[in-house]
Amino acid sequence: MVQPEKFVFEDDGMFPNSVLPVLVYRGVTDFAAVDPAAFLEERFAANDWTNSWRNGVYPFAHYHSTSHEVLGVFSGQARLRLGGDKIGRTIELRSGDVIVIPAGVAHQKLEADSKFGVVGAYPGGRSWDVLRGDPDERPRAESNIANLPLPENDPLFGGEGPLKDLWQNKDVKLRHVPGRT
Repeated sequence: MVQPEKFVFEDDGMFPNSVLPVLVYRGVTDFAAVDPAAFLEERFAANDWTNSWRNGVYPFAHYHSTSHEVLGVFSGQARLRLGGDKIGRTIELRSGDVIVIPAGVAHQKLEADSKFGVVGAYPGGRSWDVLRGDPDERPRAESNIANLPLPENDPLFGGEGPLKDLWQNKDVKLRHVPGRT
């Protein structure tokens, strides 16, 4: 089992972000002998992360308030900005990497090669929204996030995966109060 890298982003006034860490699993598979997108879709679905799609990542900062999100890179590479411009961090993702983004965490594609593609999915097949940090969307977004259940399974390793341990002890109700981590 691969242990993920962890990144936490506080509320920056524009994006709520989260006390739940973003998890980045590096090189979970080399995809040499399989259809990489199908492999990720099947793996995620086996762990109840469904409502999947194949595409890229929006080139503008956005977040989701109605679901957490997993992105599995099935080809190419890209640089993503996490957490927003004020306090964010840029990370590189390549084919075989998987990133789990908690609801509220801003993310955007900064640049990518022409082969870059991801499979996205959501715990329990939840529906997702796209919010861009506008002040008028914030009250409803905070309410959505505060009431969002934590996933039952890690998208790669199921109930025994690291996600459950890394996310279960966080106080989700307090994660969007400015200044709290």
